Amino acid sequence: MVANQILYFKKIETTMTYIIAEIGINHNGDIKLAKELIKTSAEAGCDAVKFQKRTINEVYTKEELDALRDSPWGTTNREQKEGLEFSMAQYVVLEDYTKSLGLDFIVSCWDMKSIDDVQSHLNVKYHKVASALATDKEFLEKLKNTGTPIILSVGMMTTKQIQSAISILGDSLEMVLACTSTYPTKANEVNLRHITTLRKEIWSSDIKVGFSNHYNGLDACVGAAALGSECIEFHVTKDRAMYGSDQPASIESVSMMVSAIRTMEIMLGDGKKIVYETEKPIAAKLRKVDNV
Repeated sequence: MVANQILYFKKIETTMTYIIAEIGINHNGDIKLAKELIKTSAEAGCDAVKFQKRTINEVYTKEELDALRDSPWGTTNREQKEGLEFSMAQYVVLEDYTKSLGLDFIVSCWDMKSIDDVQSHLNVKYHKVASALATDKEFLEKLKNTGTPIILSVGMMTTKQIQSAISILGDSLEMVLACTSTYPTKANEVNLRHITTLRKEIWSSDIKVGFSNHYNGLDACVGAAALGSECIEFHVTKDRAMYGSDQPASIESVSMMVSAIRTMEIMLGDGKKIVYETEKPIAAKLRKVDNV
Protein backbone atom coordinates (compact mmCIF):
# COMPACT_ATOMS: atom_id res chain seq x y z
CA MET A 1 0.00 0.00 0.00
CA VAL A 2 1.35 3.40 -0.92
CA ALA A 3 1.91 6.12 1.66
CA ASN A 4 -0.90 8.31 0.33
CA GLN A 5 -3.39 5.49 0.91
CA ILE A 6 -2.20 5.08 4.50
CA LEU A 7 -2.65 8.80 5.16
CA TYR A 8 -6.12 8.73 3.64
CA PHE A 9 -7.20 5.75 5.72
CA LYS A 10 -5.90 7.45 8.89
CA LYS A 11 -8.15 10.45 8.20
CA ILE A 12 -11.32 8.34 8.34
CA GLU A 13 -10.36 6.26 11.35
CA THR A 14 -13.47 7.20 13.35
CA THR A 15 -15.40 4.57 11.37
CA MET A 16 -12.59 2.08 11.02
CA THR A 17 -11.94 -1.38 12.34
CA TYR A 18 -9.41 -1.48 15.18
CA ILE A 19 -6.51 -3.49 13.73
CA ILE A 20 -4.13 -5.35 16.04
CA ALA A 21 -0.83 -6.71 14.75
CA GLU A 22 -0.11 -9.75 16.92
CA ILE A 23 3.66 -10.00 17.23
CA GLY A 24 3.23 -12.53 20.01
CA ILE A 25 6.43 -14.57 20.21
CA ASN A 26 7.35 -14.20 16.54
CA HIS A 27 10.23 -11.94 17.65
CA ASN A 28 12.08 -15.09 18.77
CA GLY A 29 13.52 -13.27 21.76
CA ASP A 30 15.25 -10.66 19.58
CA ILE A 31 14.36 -7.12 20.64
CA LYS A 32 15.74 -5.72 17.38
CA LEU A 33 13.36 -7.95 15.41
CA ALA A 34 10.51 -6.99 17.74
CA LYS A 35 11.12 -3.31 17.02
CA GLU A 36 11.28 -4.04 13.30
CA LEU A 37 7.86 -5.71 13.45
CA ILE A 38 6.45 -2.80 15.47
CA LYS A 39 7.73 -0.32 12.89
CA THR A 40 6.36 -2.40 10.02
CA SER A 41 2.96 -2.51 11.72
CA ALA A 42 2.96 1.24 12.28
CA GLU A 43 3.94 2.00 8.69
CA ALA A 44 1.19 -0.32 7.45
CA GLY A 45 -1.47 1.61 9.37
CA CYS A 46 -2.25 -0.79 12.24
CA ASP A 47 -3.75 0.62 15.43
CA ALA A 48 -1.95 -1.57 17.95
CA VAL A 49 0.63 -4.30 18.44
CA LYS A 50 0.30 -7.16 20.87
CA PHE A 51 2.84 -9.29 22.69
CA GLN A 52 2.57 -12.37 24.92
CA LYS A 53 3.95 -12.56 28.46
CA ARG A 54 4.65 -15.77 30.35
CA THR A 55 6.24 -16.65 33.67
CA ILE A 56 7.83 -19.90 32.54
CA ASN A 57 7.82 -21.69 35.90
CA GLU A 58 4.14 -20.90 36.42
CA VAL A 59 2.85 -21.79 32.97
CA TYR A 60 4.74 -25.07 32.63
CA THR A 61 5.54 -27.94 34.99
CA LYS A 62 9.11 -29.01 35.73
CA GLU A 63 8.50 -32.18 33.71
CA GLU A 64 7.38 -30.13 30.71
CA LEU A 65 10.37 -27.81 30.98
CA ASP A 66 12.85 -30.66 31.37
CA ALA A 67 11.55 -32.43 28.26
CA LEU A 68 13.94 -32.66 25.32
CA ARG A 69 13.32 -30.16 22.53
CA ASP A 70 15.77 -28.94 19.93
CA SER A 71 15.62 -25.19 19.30
CA PRO A 72 17.96 -22.29 18.49
CA TRP A 73 18.45 -21.87 22.26
CA GLY A 74 19.32 -25.43 23.29
CA THR A 75 18.02 -28.96 23.68
CA THR A 76 15.32 -28.65 26.34
CA ASN A 77 11.84 -27.18 26.45
CA ARG A 78 12.98 -24.79 29.21
CA GLU A 79 15.72 -23.32 27.03
CA GLN A 80 13.25 -22.83 24.20
CA LYS A 81 10.61 -21.16 26.39
CA GLU A 82 13.14 -18.91 28.12
CA GLY A 83 14.62 -17.94 24.76
CA LEU A 84 11.25 -16.61 23.63
CA GLU A 85 10.70 -14.37 26.67
CA PHE A 86 11.64 -10.72 27.19
CA SER A 87 12.47 -9.22 30.57
CA MET A 88 10.15 -6.56 31.98
CA ALA A 89 12.86 -3.97 31.30
CA GLN A 90 12.78 -5.00 27.63
CA TYR A 91 8.99 -4.78 27.58
CA VAL A 92 9.23 -1.22 28.90
CA VAL A 93 11.54 -0.38 26.00
CA LEU A 94 9.14 -1.98 23.52
CA GLU A 95 6.12 -0.21 24.99
CA ASP A 96 7.87 3.17 24.79
CA TYR A 97 8.93 2.50 21.21
CA THR A 98 5.42 1.39 20.23
CA LYS A 99 3.80 4.50 21.68
CA SER A 100 6.40 6.75 20.05
CA LEU A 101 5.10 5.48 16.70
CA GLY A 102 1.50 6.23 17.64
CA LEU A 103 0.36 2.66 18.28
CA ASP A 104 -1.38 1.16 21.29
CA PHE A 105 0.51 -1.49 23.28
CA ILE A 106 -1.39 -4.66 24.23
CA VAL A 107 -0.28 -7.75 26.13
CA SER A 108 -1.70 -11.24 26.55
CA CYS A 109 -0.67 -12.53 29.97
CA TRP A 110 -0.54 -16.30 30.38
CA ASP A 111 -0.37 -16.53 34.19
CA MET A 112 -1.16 -14.66 37.38
CA LYS A 113 2.35 -13.33 38.00
CA SER A 114 2.54 -11.94 34.50
CA ILE A 115 -0.59 -9.90 35.21
CA ASP A 116 1.10 -8.43 38.28
CA ASP A 117 4.31 -7.73 36.35
CA VAL A 118 2.48 -6.01 33.50
CA GLN A 119 0.41 -3.92 35.90
CA SER A 120 3.52 -2.88 37.84
CA HIS A 121 5.76 -1.96 34.90
CA LEU A 122 3.58 -1.14 31.90
CA ASN A 123 0.53 0.93 30.97
CA VAL A 124 -1.17 -1.24 28.38
CA LYS A 125 -4.20 -0.13 26.38
CA TYR A 126 -5.88 -3.52 26.78
CA HIS A 127 -5.34 -6.88 28.40
CA LYS A 128 -6.06 -9.55 25.81
CA VAL A 129 -7.36 -12.90 27.05
CA ALA A 130 -5.90 -15.70 24.96
CA SER A 131 -8.39 -18.45 24.14
CA ALA A 132 -6.35 -20.92 26.20
CA LEU A 133 -6.97 -18.86 29.37
CA ALA A 134 -10.57 -17.90 28.67
CA THR A 135 -12.08 -20.72 30.74
CA ASP A 136 -10.06 -19.96 33.91
CA LYS A 137 -12.42 -18.13 36.27
CA GLU A 138 -9.76 -16.98 38.76
CA PHE A 139 -7.57 -15.70 35.93
CA LEU A 140 -10.47 -13.75 34.40
CA GLU A 141 -11.41 -12.26 37.77
CA LYS A 142 -7.83 -11.14 38.39
CA LEU A 143 -7.71 -9.45 34.98
CA LYS A 144 -11.04 -7.76 35.64
CA ASN A 145 -9.75 -6.39 38.94
CA THR A 146 -6.86 -4.61 37.22
CA GLY A 147 -9.30 -2.02 35.90
CA THR A 148 -7.70 -2.23 32.45
CA PRO A 149 -10.11 -2.79 29.52
CA ILE A 150 -10.16 -6.36 28.22
CA ILE A 151 -10.36 -8.08 24.83
CA LEU A 152 -11.53 -11.72 24.82
CA SER A 153 -10.79 -14.34 22.17
CA VAL A 154 -13.17 -17.32 22.13
CA GLY A 155 -11.29 -20.10 20.33
CA MET A 156 -11.85 -23.64 21.67
CA MET A 157 -14.94 -22.47 23.61
CA THR A 158 -18.58 -23.53 23.67
CA THR A 159 -21.38 -20.97 23.60
CA LYS A 160 -21.99 -21.66 27.30
CA GLN A 161 -18.33 -21.02 28.14
CA ILE A 162 -18.34 -17.79 26.12
CA GLN A 163 -21.39 -16.47 27.93
CA SER A 164 -19.85 -17.40 31.29
CA ALA A 165 -16.58 -15.62 30.51
CA ILE A 166 -18.47 -12.51 29.38
CA SER A 167 -20.43 -12.51 32.64
CA ILE A 168 -17.28 -12.83 34.74
CA LEU A 169 -15.46 -10.01 32.95
CA GLY A 170 -18.48 -7.70 33.20
CA ASP A 171 -18.00 -4.02 32.43
CA SER A 172 -14.25 -4.47 31.92
CA LEU A 173 -14.89 -6.36 28.68
CA GLU A 174 -14.73 -4.13 25.59
CA MET A 175 -14.30 -6.58 22.71
CA VAL A 176 -15.06 -10.24 21.93
CA LEU A 177 -13.24 -11.83 19.00
CA ALA A 178 -14.45 -14.86 17.07
CA CYS A 179 -11.53 -17.24 16.73
CA THR A 180 -10.46 -20.75 15.75
CA SER A 181 -7.34 -21.86 17.62
CA THR A 182 -5.45 -23.84 14.99
CA TYR A 183 -2.21 -22.62 13.40
CA PRO A 184 -2.84 -22.12 10.54
CA THR A 185 -6.62 -22.51 10.41
CA LYS A 186 -8.16 -24.45 7.53
CA ALA A 187 -10.56 -22.46 5.36
CA ASN A 188 -13.51 -24.68 6.30
CA GLU A 189 -12.86 -24.06 10.01
CA VAL A 190 -12.53 -20.25 9.96
CA ASN A 191 -16.32 -19.88 10.43
CA LEU A 192 -16.64 -16.15 9.82
CA ARG A 193 -20.39 -16.32 10.38
CA HIS A 194 -19.67 -16.79 14.07
CA ILE A 195 -18.97 -13.03 14.10
CA THR A 196 -22.62 -12.44 13.24
CA THR A 197 -23.73 -15.05 15.79
CA LEU A 198 -21.70 -13.40 18.54
CA ARG A 199 -23.25 -10.05 17.76
CA LYS A 200 -26.72 -11.56 18.25
CA GLU A 201 -25.78 -13.49 21.41
CA ILE A 202 -23.97 -10.70 23.28
CA TRP A 203 -26.61 -8.77 25.20
CA SER A 204 -24.57 -5.58 25.71
CA SER A 205 -24.34 -3.12 22.85
CA ASP A 206 -21.26 -1.66 24.55
CA ILE A 207 -19.22 -4.78 23.71
CA LYS A 208 -17.63 -4.70 20.28
CA VAL A 209 -17.41 -7.85 18.18
CA GLY A 210 -14.51 -8.78 15.93
CA PHE A 211 -12.21 -11.49 14.65
CA SER A 212 -8.88 -13.01 15.68
CA ASN A 213 -7.25 -14.57 12.63
CA HIS A 214 -5.07 -17.66 12.27
CA TYR A 215 -5.68 -18.23 8.55
CA ASN A 216 -2.50 -17.72 6.53
CA GLY A 217 -3.92 -15.46 3.84
CA LEU A 218 -5.78 -12.17 3.45
CA ASP A 219 -9.18 -13.69 2.76
CA ALA A 220 -10.42 -14.32 6.31
CA CYS A 221 -9.68 -10.81 7.59
CA VAL A 222 -11.20 -9.18 4.52
CA GLY A 223 -14.29 -11.33 5.00
CA ALA A 224 -14.39 -10.34 8.67
CA ALA A 225 -14.28 -6.68 7.64
CA ALA A 226 -17.14 -7.31 5.20
CA LEU A 227 -19.18 -8.68 8.10
CA GLY A 228 -18.63 -5.46 10.03
CA SER A 229 -15.95 -6.55 12.51
CA GLU A 230 -15.06 -3.73 14.87
CA CYS A 231 -11.68 -5.28 15.67
CA ILE A 232 -9.43 -7.55 13.61
CA GLU A 233 -6.30 -9.18 14.99
CA PHE A 234 -3.76 -11.14 12.97
CA HIS A 235 -0.27 -12.51 13.61
CA VAL A 236 2.60 -10.78 11.82
CA THR A 237 6.05 -12.07 10.94
CA LYS A 238 9.09 -11.10 8.97
CA ASP A 239 9.32 -14.54 7.38
CA ARG A 240 6.99 -17.55 7.78
CA ALA A 241 9.99 -19.83 7.38
CA MET A 242 11.50 -18.57 10.64
CA TYR A 243 11.55 -20.75 13.75
CA GLY A 244 8.30 -20.76 15.75
CA SER A 245 4.92 -22.45 16.02
CA ASP A 246 2.98 -19.26 15.18
CA GLN A 247 4.99 -18.36 12.07
CA PRO A 248 2.94 -20.50 9.60
CA ALA A 249 -0.27 -18.73 10.69
CA SER A 250 1.24 -15.25 10.37
CA ILE A 251 1.12 -12.52 7.73
CA GLU A 252 4.31 -11.29 6.06
CA SER A 253 2.81 -8.42 4.06
CA VAL A 254 1.22 -6.35 6.82
CA SER A 255 0.65 -3.36 4.54
CA MET A 256 -1.21 -5.52 2.01
CA MET A 257 -3.45 -6.90 4.76
CA VAL A 258 -4.27 -3.47 6.19
CA SER A 259 -4.90 -2.08 2.71
CA ALA A 260 -7.30 -4.93 1.92
CA ILE A 261 -9.22 -4.42 5.18
CA ARG A 262 -9.44 -0.64 4.76
CA THR A 263 -10.53 -0.97 1.14
CA MET A 264 -13.30 -3.38 2.14
CA GLU A 265 -14.48 -0.89 4.80
CA ILE A 266 -14.79 1.81 2.15
CA MET A 267 -16.50 -0.57 -0.28
CA LEU A 268 -19.18 -1.43 2.29
CA GLY A 269 -20.56 2.11 2.07
CA ASP A 270 -23.50 3.23 4.22
CA GLY A 271 -26.19 0.96 2.76
CA LYS A 272 -28.26 3.81 1.33
CA LYS A 273 -29.05 3.55 -2.38
CA ILE A 274 -28.19 6.72 -4.24
CA VAL A 275 -27.30 7.64 -7.81
CA TYR A 276 -23.64 8.62 -7.71
CA GLU A 277 -22.48 11.67 -9.62
CA THR A 278 -20.17 9.37 -11.57
CA GLU A 279 -23.21 7.35 -12.72
CA LYS A 280 -25.19 10.30 -14.10
CA PRO A 281 -23.31 10.76 -17.37
CA ILE A 282 -23.48 6.99 -17.94
CA ALA A 283 -27.25 7.09 -17.37
CA ALA A 284 -27.60 9.98 -19.81
CA LYS A 285 -25.68 8.00 -22.42
CA LEU A 286 -27.19 4.54 -21.99
CA ARG A 287 -30.72 5.02 -20.61
CA LYS A 288 -33.25 5.59 -23.38
CA VAL A 289 -36.45 5.46 -21.33
CA ASP A 290 -37.03 6.87 -17.83
CA ASN A 291 -40.72 6.86 -17.02
CA VAL A 292 -40.94 4.99 -13.65
